[in-house]
Amino acid sequence: MALLHFSSLCLLSFHRYLDCPSARLPSISRREVAIERASRRSGRCRAAVAAEDVGREEVLVPAEAEAEEAVAEYDWREEWYPLYLTEQVPDDAPLGLSVFDKQLVLYRDGDGVLRCFEDRCPHRLAKLSEGQLVDGRLECLYHGWQFAGEGRCVKIPQLPESAKIPRAACVRSYEVRDSQGVVWVWMSDKTPPVNLKLPWFEHYDRPGFQAISSVHELPYDHSILLENLMDPAHVPISHDRTDWSARREEAQPLEFEVTERNARGFAGRWGRPRTRPGQWSFLRFQAPCVLSNDVEQIDEKGEKQYLSALFLCRPTGQGKSMLIARFGASARPGFFKLIPDWFIHQNQCSVFEQDMGFLSSQNEVLVKERRPTRELYLNLRSSDTWVAEYRKWMDRAGHGMPYHFGHATISPPKEPAVVEQAPVGVVAGISSTFPAKGGVGERHAPNPANRYYRHVVHCKECRKDLKAFRRWNRALLAAAAAAVGAAILAAGLRAKALLLAAAALFVAGSLACSAAIDLITTNFIRSHRKL
Repeated sequence: MALLHFSSLCLLSFHRYLDCPSARLPSISRREVAIERASRRSGRCRAAVAAEDVGREEVLVPAEAEAEEAVAEYDWREEWYPLYLTEQVPDDAPLGLSVFDKQLVLYRDGDGVLRCFEDRCPHRLAKLSEGQLVDGRLECLYHGWQFAGEGRCVKIPQLPESAKIPRAACVRSYEVRDSQGVVWVWMSDKTPPVNLKLPWFEHYDRPGFQAISSVHELPYDHSILLENLMDPAHVPISHDRTDWSARREEAQPLEFEVTERNARGFAGRWGRPRTRPGQWSFLRFQAPCVLSNDVEQIDEKGEKQYLSALFLCRPTGQGKSMLIARFGASARPGFFKLIPDWFIHQNQCSVFEQDMGFLSSQNEVLVKERRPTRELYLNLRSSDTWVAEYRKWMDRAGHGMPYHFGHATISPPKEPAVVEQAPVGVVAGISSTFPAKGGVGERHAPNPANRYYRHVVHCKECRKDLKAFRRWNRALLAAAAAAVGAAILAAGLRAKALLLAAAALFVAGSLACSAAIDLITTNFIRSHRKL
């Protein structure tokens, strides 16, 4: 398999067809709904549609479970959630994050130890993530209260010297772990952390295994995100020619085989029988939000090589999610090292942007309709098996979540989503230039539809490269202007020609820098939708 831009290839190659001879036909009520819907769309009578529908039922994933499974004991709090890439956690600023509706603040103390608190000052409820680090302590910038260790308040500037800090002046702390380059948080305040639940990924612990990782903030629910990442059938269509690894003509019926179902997820394999016969990818979903897709291959030397796409999808609130995407391989071609990270990251951003319109609208419809997905989706056996499996898992575990939209059951959010409006303008622009606080100026005000906000603010490499391209752009433009000025003043024709040629090279370099800046910061827009 070609490994060019392996990150995008893994992101663009996913899933298969369930060959189940014992599958039951959809229930009468489900079939009648489908017939009525088709009748209205086509304008034909229900009898004609029903006759035609008989031959089509076998291509759909059964609306009912093939074997009734008991509801699992599940509590979303008693889980480890992926917070952030360890290497991307700022050293000099707190980082505001969330799990569902629980707002957290993550930072490094004076010893470099990761700390996680509730993102709320006990004084007047100000966000601690808007504060700063002072001598390794987290300071609330509203009144200067400082917190250390396990959330203990160690300084209140307004308190008399003889007075003691009240015991209630503390912040709730959360247990965090740094595992395989990812920071995980345990959300339960009743049960001690269960280390056996902390995900461990075998491939990423293999000697010589190389991975490219990135963080993306996305404007749709984590269940929609997971569903999308489980769906290989959309890749040739939605991502046609993206990074040369998806082609519309390769859209085909896929093969799926579910090999495991339990209270904490499911696993199986999938393949593309027409274009890659006999080659299987192995998928596993692990509660609450981990998805992996692995491929094993034998190379020309007879050695086994491993490729892995790992997606850690954290719920960050209604209609919001954060993805840690990791793509790894046990061996990569030498030229791959020449491709800068920022170029790979912008390509990943393009992939997400190609799906963003679909997924945002899908999220909106699910919330408005307030019906389970079996009444809304027409899942095909040859493309949507993993999607159906995931929504059926939600039927078993959704009762233990803040809200869920399952295959047969739903529990809509009890409270409407809170939308925070970010400040814009000169002051907001200046403050937003600090790590993980946003971008520069009005254009980069926090907006999950903007590539800078979705990815660049969460990536030290892309921020560093973006600043470098901007500096080079300004320097090259200045050099071009100077060369043109010198050419005007030059006496000889040869000197003028050389100076003008140099100016042209400087302008070309400036244009190249501008193109790189646009790649890093500008959303992908399909050509037929451009104004």
